[in-house]
Amino acid sequence: MPGLKIAIKDLEFSNISAIIFDKDGTLEDSLPFWREVGIQRSRLIDAQIPGVGEPLLMAFGIYDNTLDPTGLMAVGSRQENEIAAAAYIAETGRSWGEAKKIAAEAFQEIAESKYLIKTPESAPLFPEVKEVLQSLSNAGVKIGILSADSTAGVDSFVANHQLQNFVSLSMGVDGKLFKPNPDLYIQACEALNVVPEQTLMVGDSLGDITMAKAAGAAGTIGIDRDRSARRKPNRNTSFLQADLQISSLSEIQILSSSN
Repeated sequence: MPGLKIAIKDLEFSNISAIIFDKDGTLEDSLPFWREVGIQRSRLIDAQIPGVGEPLLMAFGIYDNTLDPTGLMAVGSRQENEIAAAAYIAETGRSWGEAKKIAAEAFQEIAESKYLIKTPESAPLFPEVKEVLQSLSNAGVKIGILSADSTAGVDSFVANHQLQNFVSLSMGVDGKLFKPNPDLYIQACEALNVVPEQTLMVGDSLGDITMAKAAGAAGTIGIDRDRSARRKPNRNTSFLQADLQISSLSEIQILSSSN
């Protein structure tokens, strides 16, 4: 079945059946929430091992009261963040087993905190997201979400923002494959019953772009919502490999059915 012709700025993509979106920073304005999570994780670990907190904040990408949208906390999975924290703990002389245990317990305590809960208020959708997803879905485009968050986290996001009618795939990473492994993207395409060559990838990190390109996606779109105040100087390299860069999903336009 032929797909749609989609225009984004001055580029046109033909025979598109699906668009796969990243979640955090692309659909959901969640960086402030994740910044607070990173701070609390660092504080909890520093309370047990004084002196580790500040290096952990830097490792997570938290600096000057901001969160680097290209950093570990913003684009890495929980498991990747946990391993990084354990590595810093191990540098203090703890065994690797003990370091992993301390990190895992701290991460779990923060995850279970009733004072730090992800809600539509603490991590809202960007203003245009719901309307754009609805429009794309109504036109026949399959919508997938592929996030470094867990699949359970993606499911909660879809439910909390009432996107069930528009989203065909909610997929995270659960300790097996991580971005930018192209196999992750290929699995998402298989779940949507499309081939990568009929998909577009929209994301806010280099991992999103390189993953989709390696998998053979028809196009890659980097989204930068003007977070320059949150980004370290000279770190804006996420979109060098993308086919084009946008600042809002509303720049995605459906032209017609492909023949």
